[in-house]
Amino acid sequence: MSEDQSRGRRRPSREQRYSRSRSPVDNHHRSSGASDSHRRRREREPSEESRPVKVFKKEPVSPNRSPSSSRNGSARSKESKDTKDDIPTSVTIKKEKDAPSTSSAAASGGGGGDGETEASKRERYEIVHTRPSDVSSKMGSGGTPITMQTNYFRLLTKPTWRIFQYHVDFAPSIELRRVRGGILSEHRDTLGGYLYDGTKLFTSSKLKEDKTIIRTKSKVGDSYTIVIKYVGVISMTEWQSLQILNLILRRAMEGLKLQLVGRNFYDAIAKIDMREYRLQLWPGYQTSIRQHEKDILLCAEIAHKVMRTETVYDILMRCTETAKDYQEEFRRHVLGLTVLTDYNNKTYRINDIDFKKNPSKTFRCKEKEVSFIDYYYQKYHIRIRDPKQPLLISKAKERAMRGGSSDIIILIPELCRPTGLTDNMRNNFQLMRAMADHTRMNPDRRIDRLKIFNQRLQQTEASVQVLNDWNMTLDRHLVELNGRVLEPQRIVFSDHKKASAGEQADWTRLFRDNGLFTTPSRGLDRWSVIATNRNSRELRNFIESLIRAASGMQMRISRPREVMLYDDRNHSYIQAMEDCSRHDPQLILCLVPNNNAERYASIKKKGCLERAIPTQVITHKSANNQRGLMSIATKVAIQINCKLGYTPWMIDLPLSGLMTIGYDVAKSTRDRSKAFGALVASMDMKTNATFYSTVAECSSHDVLANSLWPMMTKALRQYRKEHDGKLPTRILFYRDGVGEGSLRQVYEHEVKDVVEKLEHEYKRVGSEKPPMFAYVVVSKSINTRFFARGRNPSPGTVVDDIVTLPERYDFFLVSQSVRQGTVSPTSYNIVYSNIRLTPDQMQLLTYKMTHLYYNWSGTTRVPAVCQYAKKLATLVATSLYQPPQNALEKKLYYL
Repeated sequence: MSEDQSRGRRRPSREQRYSRSRSPVDNHHRSSGASDSHRRRREREPSEESRPVKVFKKEPVSPNRSPSSSRNGSARSKESKDTKDDIPTSVTIKKEKDAPSTSSAAASGGGGGDGETEASKRERYEIVHTRPSDVSSKMGSGGTPITMQTNYFRLLTKPTWRIFQYHVDFAPSIELRRVRGGILSEHRDTLGGYLYDGTKLFTSSKLKEDKTIIRTKSKVGDSYTIVIKYVGVISMTEWQSLQILNLILRRAMEGLKLQLVGRNFYDAIAKIDMREYRLQLWPGYQTSIRQHEKDILLCAEIAHKVMRTETVYDILMRCTETAKDYQEEFRRHVLGLTVLTDYNNKTYRINDIDFKKNPSKTFRCKEKEVSFIDYYYQKYHIRIRDPKQPLLISKAKERAMRGGSSDIIILIPELCRPTGLTDNMRNNFQLMRAMADHTRMNPDRRIDRLKIFNQRLQQTEASVQVLNDWNMTLDRHLVELNGRVLEPQRIVFSDHKKASAGEQADWTRLFRDNGLFTTPSRGLDRWSVIATNRNSRELRNFIESLIRAASGMQMRISRPREVMLYDDRNHSYIQAMEDCSRHDPQLILCLVPNNNAERYASIKKKGCLERAIPTQVITHKSANNQRGLMSIATKVAIQINCKLGYTPWMIDLPLSGLMTIGYDVAKSTRDRSKAFGALVASMDMKTNATFYSTVAECSSHDVLANSLWPMMTKALRQYRKEHDGKLPTRILFYRDGVGEGSLRQVYEHEVKDVVEKLEHEYKRVGSEKPPMFAYVVVSKSINTRFFARGRNPSPGTVVDDIVTLPERYDFFLVSQSVRQGTVSPTSYNIVYSNIRLTPDQMQLLTYKMTHLYYNWSGTTRVPAVCQYAKKLATLVATSLYQPPQNALEKKLYYL
């Protein structure tokens, strides 16, 4: 039970993207409850909306810059305005050269919007058919029917035109897409109406010649030859048609005078200034058109971008004023940062800083030497005020380099604005609450915003003209659909007492009258606590509350061995843990004075890597919270029970011989080329309510889990050990962390590999037949929303028609309760199945699995095994950097 629950049982919003997470997890970086998770990188818990918010910075350009150089002056609504850009919008150099040189191949690939390759577009638009051939219907019938709205609009008039595709080449080549588009737009009289995506041209009327050659000049007098070659006709049944429909929509949205930042459009005019925090909020829209079950639908979601108004140069000045070694301090703040350059509206990742060079240095541009100062003044009328500031170095993404971009980009600190919220900002409760007041929208408010967007799109003259030109008509009303609400599940406590989770799927109050499902037979009778002398009073008060809270849940906790420290240095805690380990404790609890990430990592490394002893970390603030102390103690008692290898509660599960597996990946914060994949498997919850966990290192660049099968082998071996040599008859595998662009690769390689190896493994141990197996891709980062009469749907709401995809065996599930903001459903895509369960059974079983995450006495957005896998992977990737000892694999030590 969390501190928030003790304050009137108000649950946190899943949509409050910017506010501090309040879910009841063991985390010393949170004010609620005990602390037991490294929060240098904020982990999203089940109480939050999972969609990550991309954060950018923005403020008006330098006062010395002319009005014509503003971002609004290059809003891309007319590409012909950009024909002046015959030199790069950022300066690039080759790795092996000492002096910078400009190349038009430079800026398009530095992370901005112009460097999109054909491969990246194909990833977004290509249809991947994953529906098993033997699935005749994916619709269930169980539960209570409910009528809902969703954030989709029907495309009433389906395009009946034939689309002719052409390939466009420029000689000499021009890497900037908007420059190519600007030059091409000068010849609309020849080409007629068309769409251009940077490499391909689409038109509804065929050109006179299959090969059209145009010789032209840019506005600065450079000569170009444009070769337009006929490729063929695109059918509206092909995946390219989706790309065309989305291009038409984006062209129509340009008429709304919105600003394109990255892939989405934002309204700079409607920005919300938060001057006291040096931030701006830009409202906008995320849109996509796709063929769904019966109709082509437009999905529209309300989005916000946070634009910070300080520059990297401001960070440099702070470092020079506050740090002795300002260069090292500046590196610590800036390396790895993503920055926005508003003169060309692009984002870059900072990989290095060159303190030996400054903007006064020259490089070769158009056969002559020019300094950075002169370059930016001549091109953008921007005066660089500090000629001695260092240069920032950004390495182009591999995808952009494959597209022909140069590999290194040079940036100027005072022209770059950092993106993302700092740790100090995230810890500023007033800031997070102020932002949430604008970004968190209840369903009725979100519906109004969606209707306004539709009205603007259909009433703005420029937008209407584009839609009419392409014979596209949008419905003015949100799509309505039928869903079903599954029955509330029954929670099983000690002595197999059962109680309903309720309509809101919250069973916190049930702990008052029920004991934990399983606890140690002798209780927690051998454990140690470590704290500083000045916190001894708070420690003893907390221990008393912990023992009392555990007793109420029929768990016995004896008094611990106390170790008091004279100081709070990391070494003092580690040495005390070493001394405690000689007494073979079941658990070590550390009371720490504050949220020190390094100390937390040291404690976890000692417990998980060296001694294989579960640890519990709480802060002085939590232990001294007299108002919510019993609530915090209750939650800690449940966590301790899990860390000892026991189970707080269970659910009714009719299937026996079932193993559920969750898998997720987290990137290492120390080495971005590395990642850690975590696998968590249940051991047949019909007879053995325990979990098995394992971690393995993998590459952060490869979506395929190369270490997946060895991890599954370990889980199967443990299952056999606990079930007299028997293997599970059914395996339900939930795979998280697969993006839309990686689905084909996972489907064609990983799934096939797992199925084949499962068959071989079962044959090897003498099993008569392979297991019934299902592989389910879990997606949280989706834009789909559902509204039930202007409110959030109840937990257990299932949607398996209208907005699902015909090429998939998929469904949406709303599994958690939300009282603030708009609930985010989770998408489940069953890409392989011979598990012999009906759609109703698959949906119900998945919903049941969301009740078993023991850090929260309610349901989670994803099945518990996925949430555990994410939690474990994040712990290893942010604190441990290597797999923990095998002795901990049967304990939920990472809660």
